[in-house]
Amino acid sequence: MSAGMRARQSTADPHRKDAVVDVPFDLDFNVKRIEAVTLDGPAALMARDLMSPYVWREADGRWGLMVRAVVKPGETLTDTGVIWAGWSDDGRHFTMLDAPAIVPGPDDHDAGGVEDPTVVRGPDGYIVYYSGVLADHSHGELSYAAGPSLDRLVKSGVALASSKSEGNTKEATVDRTADGRWRLFYEYAADDASRIGLAIGADVAGPWDEQPTPFMPRENSWDDWHLSTGPLLTDDPARPVMFYNGATRDARWRIGWVAFDDHYTRVVARGIEPLVLPPPADDRGATDIAFAASVVVEGGRIWLYYSLEDRRLARALIRRS
Repeated sequence: MSAGMRARQSTADPHRKDAVVDVPFDLDFNVKRIEAVTLDGPAALMARDLMSPYVWREADGRWGLMVRAVVKPGETLTDTGVIWAGWSDDGRHFTMLDAPAIVPGPDDHDAGGVEDPTVVRGPDGYIVYYSGVLADHSHGELSYAAGPSLDRLVKSGVALASSKSEGNTKEATVDRTADGRWRLFYEYAADDASRIGLAIGADVAGPWDEQPTPFMPRENSWDDWHLSTGPLLTDDPARPVMFYNGATRDARWRIGWVAFDDHYTRVVARGIEPLVLPPPADDRGATDIAFAASVVVEGGRIWLYYSLEDRRLARALIRRS
């Protein structure tokens, strides 16, 4: 694991959306501790690998989890994912529901699989963004479901469709800013790479007005080719931070961080080195991925939840200074 490096930088052109502008403060994140996240559930779930752990806290103190469960490598590919939900008292060990919360189909837009849950807790229940995949697994679009409880979610269709310039929309991250509008970050495909997009809407379910790309890959860096959305740390609303996912062209994913102003109109700081790396693998050809999915602030502690090797879950205790 690697500590994040202190960032206080300036650029010659502060009007670029991805430029890091000079700011009168230092911001730093590093990892204090790593813990495995474990699940106890029905055989149909436990037979699968686990990805995209979205964790949050309920008002009664419980920890909620929605996770993507995928067919193990080498087994018959029936779908690209099923989404399961569960609960925990400590944020590490979760007891899962007896049946999945979101399954593929019957509509075409997600008949091939459901992936990457993101939960918005409201006064009347839940909105869950997820990536819906076509039956032939060739294409996906950002979709959502809503309901009063995690076992009573009803699909509501496509939340943000792909366009000619932004394909395969997925991996939602949302926040509401002081102006009352919602910001939707998402991953999309362009130029043989993953990119991060941004849209603004009047409601948590849109409709969405697409914005310029908030930041871009950096040359000669660990994040020089792919970027994907990660969770937002918003306990300081004046300085929201995204723990984003970045990779080289060969898709060796790591977790970094980037800080915005209060309305996400510009980047104000960005870590130089990755914050979290996967542990070293004996086989260079092995899956080399650490991928952030959610963050929870509990008693002043920052817990970052992520998946490793597209098969197991972990969380990191993050220190900010």
